[in-house]
Amino acid sequence: MKIIQKDKEKIVFSAEIDESMANAIRRSANEIPILAIDEVEIFKNDSVLYDEVIAHRLGLIPLKTEKMVLREDCSCKGEGCAKCSVQLKISVTGPKTVRASDLKGKADIVYENMPITMLRDEQELELVAYARAGKQTEHAKFSSGLVYYRNLAEIEIKNCDACKECVEACPLGLISVDKKAEIKEIWKCDLCEACVETCKRLEKNAITIKPSSEILFFIESWGQIEAKEILSEAIDALKDNLKTVEKA
Repeated sequence: MKIIQKDKEKIVFSAEIDESMANAIRRSANEIPILAIDEVEIFKNDSVLYDEVIAHRLGLIPLKTEKMVLREDCSCKGEGCAKCSVQLKISVTGPKTVRASDLKGKADIVYENMPITMLRDEQELELVAYARAGKQTEHAKFSSGLVYYRNLAEIEIKNCDACKECVEACPLGLISVDKKAEIKEIWKCDLCEACVETCKRLEKNAITIKPSSEILFFIESWGQIEAKEILSEAIDALKDNLKTVEKA
């Protein structure tokens, strides 16, 4: 494996692995427990949005807290307790834009400026939301982030006369030309072949692009956990599933 880009929110790496293994890791990321609002009790809603829309927006707000157990694995047997659920409240009066930061409780809001609804003079919004840990296999709101992969591009340039037509053709601006065309940051190439088509149109055929056997893996976190944790926990989930298969 080779790390290409790495920070808390995003990791990009290349790896010499089979595509089926890459896909197994991608799918296993759906089994990472993530905190999200699951139930909402609305006592007062004077905004223009229906209660159901408010509840839907609340469910999509990324939350994080100390690691929580799944309700089905909790000692409370699914009743809901401090180990497996968190209570959050909103009680506000307009005029104002109600944002994620107005949620008060024992959970951290990842993006505090996310809008929920707008209130005019003397309009009120009062509710209690219950968040719990869940897996994306159950519902998309429990998603830890965006995980995807593609083949790394393999590019060959020969007999280039430096006409620079390919520079303008590349939508990602990855091509520069001195004596001949050169590709910078080849990992960003998504194999659109716009430069190849331009060369063919000019009857030059100087550029050839094809997918290599090397896999390029992308992990982008929504903020609940770091990108590197998504990778390690996805691999742990895959190992657990393989153990279950072995026992069966």
